[in-house]
Amino acid sequence: MVVQVSKAATVTLPSDEQILITREFAAPRHLVYGAFTTPDLVKRWWGAGLGEVTVAEIDLRVGGAWRYVMVPDGGPEVGFHGEYREIVPNERIVFTEVYEGIPDGEALNTATLTKKNGRTTLAILVQHRSKADRDAHLNSGMETGMQRALDLLEQVAASLG
Repeated sequence: MVVQVSKAATVTLPSDEQILITREFAAPRHLVYGAFTTPDLVKRWWGAGLGEVTVAEIDLRVGGAWRYVMVPDGGPEVGFHGEYREIVPNERIVFTEVYEGIPDGEALNTATLTKKNGRTTLAILVQHRSKADRDAHLNSGMETGMQRALDLLEQVAASLG
């Protein structure tokens, strides 16, 4: 799959333990939320076009768990999981995130969706436990895959309208 990368998301570092990802989508908030929280839709964007998402499990309730697994083209399986801590439908989701290759590196993510003129801004604040964990995340190459995944998320959300 060929994915044009827009680099529309902005990555900033509000503190030594935080990463803030912000991106505007040309889609209404409820569609972005739906694409962000529906397993079959997550499979279409989360892998960033770099492989097949084989698992997208979502138990969308406070205390519920999520798990995504991707088999990258030519690479070993990559899995992430976490727990939902707060859910305000169409507005905010707070959840933990653990890269299964580094199980001690749990982060707390706060995803906030705001609407304006039929468009949606998604802000994801990633709170790491330490600067070392934040820097390891940044140096993992996460931004390239994240940009691609968010571009696909926009396409999936827009296709629902």
